[in-house]
Amino acid sequence: MSLTIEIAGVPVERLLFAASPLAELTAMLHVLAEPGHHPEHRDWAARTRSALAPELAEQLLEAEFLWRSSRADFLLPSRPGATLAEELDGVDRLDDETYASTALVATCGTDRTLLGRPSPLHDAAGRDRILDLANARGPRQASFAERLIADPPMVRARVRRMLEDCQAAFFTETWQRVAPTLAADLRLKTDLLSRRGVADTLTSVSRAIELDRRRQRIVLDKLQDSTTSAVGDGVTFLPTVFGAPHLVVVHAPGWRPVLQYPVAITDRSAAEAVPIDLVRLRLEALSHPVRLRLVRTLARGSHTTGELASAWDLSAPEVSRHLAVLRKAGLLTTRRRGRYVLYNLDASATAALGADLMAAMLR
Repeated sequence: MSLTIEIAGVPVERLLFAASPLAELTAMLHVLAEPGHHPEHRDWAARTRSALAPELAEQLLEAEFLWRSSRADFLLPSRPGATLAEELDGVDRLDDETYASTALVATCGTDRTLLGRPSPLHDAAGRDRILDLANARGPRQASFAERLIADPPMVRARVRRMLEDCQAAFFTETWQRVAPTLAADLRLKTDLLSRRGVADTLTSVSRAIELDRRRQRIVLDKLQDSTTSAVGDGVTFLPTVFGAPHLVVVHAPGWRPVLQYPVAITDRSAAEAVPIDLVRLRLEALSHPVRLRLVRTLARGSHTTGELASAWDLSAPEVSRHLAVLRKAGLLTTRRRGRYVLYNLDASATAALGADLMAAMLR
């Protein structure tokens, strides 16, 4: 599974690395909505929530589906501004149909809801379909969708005021703290792009991203299969301090692709980007009862093939086949002792499997 961005013929200068106040505010709002995804920011989230005015807290709760499980595309600017106000002005320049489509996609929980269909702002059948989807998601989503379809300017103004209230309540102070970290990361990425090229720069963004040179595309290890194109426009990369472990991508047709990536504060955060296919391979390897017995034995010490066969009353060829599966999954290491090969369980890889699975699902 992967999300790909076609970049055939896109010049390097159209790969834009920039900081976005609006995108970082959105990442902060996601942390407030889902603190369990972000244990490193749990204290910040608790302090911030406790200091919110009741009216603002209620407004954020009413609109949290815009950034909780997915992000409304207009919240990740493709051409970031210097200030939050400047970026909100850019959002205001979107026409009502474009704004409503991205907001309703987040509201209804599907990125296919509006594709190739008449706008629910003008089409009765489309409006009924959207309201049905929103109702299925919950009363807050239904109320938001009804108000947005009935009066887009009112809802847009209300969302902007809410984000401006967040700026006064907590964003300005927090942005001042994280902006130097984002600026340092951007300097690193710009230097890498000029000296080492696109492939190395993408690797520095995340180990879950790679450049497919043959097909001229960026491949992101995500739990979805989708393709978008940056040909003729380019790609925007937005660093975030509050985003780990997520890689958030704007990939809807008609939008310039935007990728919000977490800044690697420590080496550990970079090492956690284990490919989804490898996690699946490890889970499948451990799902077999015979391999699970072998792993249990190897967890207690090194063994040869013959020793394992004797311990579990198996044939040596049968043990070898199971060990090959475990080795392919990266769960074993080997060392030679004379003419014997000793197998060892890679305890760190096995112990990290739960965390790797969660990181892959949240990515």
